[in-house]
Amino acid sequence: MNLTNVKYVYFLGIGGIGMSAIARYFKHIGLQVYGYDKTETPLTQKLLAEGMFIHYTDDPVSLSSLPINTQNTLVVLTPAIPKDHQELAWFKAHHYTILKRAEVLGVLSESSVTIGVAGTHGKTTTSTLLAHLLIQSKIKCNAFLGGIASNYESNLLLHPLADTLPIGQQFTVVEADEFDRSFLSLSPYYAIITSTDADHLDIYGEHSAMQESFLAFANKLRAGGTLLVKYNLDIIPKLSGQFLSYGLNSSAQIFAYNIRINEAEHIFDLMIEGKSIQDLSLGIPGLHNIENAVAASAVALLCGISEEELRAGLSSFKGVKRRFEYRIKTTDQIFIDDYAHHPEEIKAILGSIKRMYPHKKLVVAFQPHLYSRTRDFLDEFAHSLSLADSVYILPIYPARELPIPGINSELLVEKIETKDKKLVGKQELVEAIVSLKPTLFVSLGAGDIDALVQPIEDGLLGK
Repeated sequence: MNLTNVKYVYFLGIGGIGMSAIARYFKHIGLQVYGYDKTETPLTQKLLAEGMFIHYTDDPVSLSSLPINTQNTLVVLTPAIPKDHQELAWFKAHHYTILKRAEVLGVLSESSVTIGVAGTHGKTTTSTLLAHLLIQSKIKCNAFLGGIASNYESNLLLHPLADTLPIGQQFTVVEADEFDRSFLSLSPYYAIITSTDADHLDIYGEHSAMQESFLAFANKLRAGGTLLVKYNLDIIPKLSGQFLSYGLNSSAQIFAYNIRINEAEHIFDLMIEGKSIQDLSLGIPGLHNIENAVAASAVALLCGISEEELRAGLSSFKGVKRRFEYRIKTTDQIFIDDYAHHPEEIKAILGSIKRMYPHKKLVVAFQPHLYSRTRDFLDEFAHSLSLADSVYILPIYPARELPIPGINSELLVEKIETKDKKLVGKQELVEAIVSLKPTLFVSLGAGDIDALVQPIEDGLLGK
């Protein structure tokens, strides 16, 4: 699509973390940005403060008052918008150009060296770390991220001179989302696949269909490009082209070894195609994040950063908001918040925390996300959450879904093997945690549990 004539961009679902990054980009290049979202959030408030116009009512009548028309306006759609949305119907009826978020990313990155990071989990931290490594080096990049990078307090990172660089010298990092196969709109030169665990079965139906989608993404690689795939992923035997494997296993082509962990300090050596880079210090904790760092480091080195730049970038990385984010970290109290909403993610983060703090009682609060995901992975959720010593479960966050009969948080609580477990409401959770004052507390979930993080933190700190 030619964006030359576009003066206005309207976002259906502007408050989504991936959508807001693109909205910020269009505002940066001088376009007027409008948008709808279902709920006001701290992020939409920030977008308003940055000069965008946002409303929270599905009201097509209001659209007629805007200075938009089919010739000067692009409509960007998130797949989370329901098909019966009235504003969407209005734009379709009036023949506006409507593109999905991933299609817009494809347009914005088509003239650059695109790096696409895909996976059912791990992609946000990996893409953000990779972008940080490039930004902190001589290479630089633009990046459209699926989380708020703590180093930059934004999900959009921009090369200050990107517009002046010749084609082929611009790098763009994008988070490639497998939801509704939208990542197939991208054609990256470098690609990373971090995981292909079953997810989004409400869209794919079967795990095998989702795996086929990842294989199709792998085949979208541009000629001469490089694909990195986590060691031992189930799609590896089906890959038709060349790839490099990475991980924590020495059988991988690129791997971390000699890993040393002392609570939050994680140091490792990196073996990449026969060369060892020793004593790398990662600025965020977790074995799963060392694995993410292996992939990000490998691609950053392929892009041309130096060993010295790699070392400095890894150690200075502060992580992503709501990804293993320390809210309180004192000698007698730890509070970690994380976006984890898949059983494998929960198992990875709780496993890492137990290794880091083996002598502390682990108290966890979890808000299930989607009725369909809870139904599809009920036993897996129960198994992962049973790693905790004490578990609080909130009601299911529905997001885009209607309730499914018989699927609820009570069912999950019953299956969790931990003896100390309880179903609670939001206010009840805040009061319980503040009263308990656990020495090690973790909040997990992708719904609106994040709204409880600050009240819990304030309560624990006596504010």
